[in-house]
Amino acid sequence: MNQKAFLNALDSGEENILAIFLAILEEHRIEYCVIGGLAVNAYVEPLVSLDLDIVVAVLQMDKLLSKISDDYQVEQFSHSINISSKKSDLRIQLQTDPIYQSFIKRSQNQKVLGHTMRVAAVEDVLQGKALAYSDATRRASKRQKDFADILRIIESYPELKDSLADDLQKKIDEGV
Repeated sequence: MNQKAFLNALDSGEENILAIFLAILEEHRIEYCVIGGLAVNAYVEPLVSLDLDIVVAVLQMDKLLSKISDDYQVEQFSHSINISSKKSDLRIQLQTDPIYQSFIKRSQNQKVLGHTMRVAAVEDVLQGKALAYSDATRRASKRQKDFADILRIIESYPELKDSLADDLQKKIDEGV
């Protein structure tokens, strides 16, 4: 079984929402990049995730939302828009925090679990993970996953450790 088939089998949904969503972005020339766990998978040994964290060019957000069919549920929050389908287990989270907008320009096509998509540069993925980890309002389990992703990136790209805040570098050095 290839990586794409594996991810699709995990989804256990009636349709491949990831492929459909990526096709909508491509067809309508919507600028985006993947951040979060799936983006980490583009640079290090992949771990399975059914979350697609993505940033879309702010000026194209309304265009994207208008192209999503009635089959999708859209929930708006202060810094994100969640998209889901009853036909899929994949959860799509559009990040609306302006800090992520600059990631789009530095993104590039990458293959992630068998799907080609625009992925933020590894430096930006690390920055995004560090921001998520430092957010004390996030659940402890989410923050621990973010820290694990930071460690995975630093193990493969040790030169990026110096770009992290001193307290995070110290925590990495302590192995905590």
